[in-house]
Amino acid sequence: MKRAFVTGGSGFVGRNLIAALRARGVEVRALARSEAAAAAVKQAGAEPVRGDLDDEVALREGAAGCDAVFHCAAKVEEWGDPADFHRINVEGTEHLLRAAREAGASRFVHVSTEAVLVGGGPIVNADETRPRPARPIGLYPLTKGLAEERVLAANAPGFATVIVRPRLIWGPGDTSLLAKIVLAVKQARFMWIGGGHYLTSTCHVANVAEGTILAAERGTPGGIYFLTDGPPIESRTFLTALLATQGVDPGSKSAPHALVAVLAVAGELLWRALRLKGVPPMTRTALMLIGEEVTVNDARARRELGYREVISRDQGLREMARA
Repeated sequence: MKRAFVTGGSGFVGRNLIAALRARGVEVRALARSEAAAAAVKQAGAEPVRGDLDDEVALREGAAGCDAVFHCAAKVEEWGDPADFHRINVEGTEHLLRAAREAGASRFVHVSTEAVLVGGGPIVNADETRPRPARPIGLYPLTKGLAEERVLAANAPGFATVIVRPRLIWGPGDTSLLAKIVLAVKQARFMWIGGGHYLTSTCHVANVAEGTILAAERGTPGGIYFLTDGPPIESRTFLTALLATQGVDPGSKSAPHALVAVLAVAGELLWRALRLKGVPPMTRTALMLIGEEVTVNDARARRELGYREVISRDQGLREMARA
């Protein structure tokens, strides 16, 4: 791989992916919607291409002459306007697939999520053979699943499409998940669900970048690959250690899972009925992703891609604490 085009390059995953590509000597272009995004991708080592996922001219310009296209951009919120989710996550993926194919790129890697399985029962030691549910719960799982359908349907001779699904991305510079949890603790809104004594898989952002690049280089066309840090860990143990790197103690307050589930359903109904702004205190999607066991099996990535985590969970936590 000599040249690559990245969407979502100013985001947490995108910045780290750009840095990993540049470390391998790959020239990188990255889509940038704003001056701030352009500055961020330039700092990460990429050439900014101004535009967004609705701008197929900009997408073709970015992908022109590239061996691989990496699609990291997405609307990742747990609540919002259905039209926005569909436009960004589904239509945006369609636009990029078309632009990449027309520009002559030979590999397309879509960064997806284990959330596409939400609504199909407990996600325990799930692998890539598990089907997506017929009725996903939440707009994010729904539209990311529809995006996966588009990616797999576009796979063809000369245009190989591959999907990676990292679980619970974390690491230095995370302004999404970790920032939200820290804020909740500081505002006394955080409590463990069911005590937090259930397992979770995780994936450090450096490991996400490693697996995503390997998927571009070695992934089976039409393949899907889960990515993790290795064996799962108790959610409470991991989050307590992660918050400690920020000097934050989550405390011991806990709420029964059944009670939180009732509140999530009630909150969603209330927000829809009254068209309230913002996000309900808890959603069913969030509950199923952070309030109960979610473990995935990355054996396929290790077997077919030669994937190995480049940073261990303990090492990543130590580095964050030092920083």
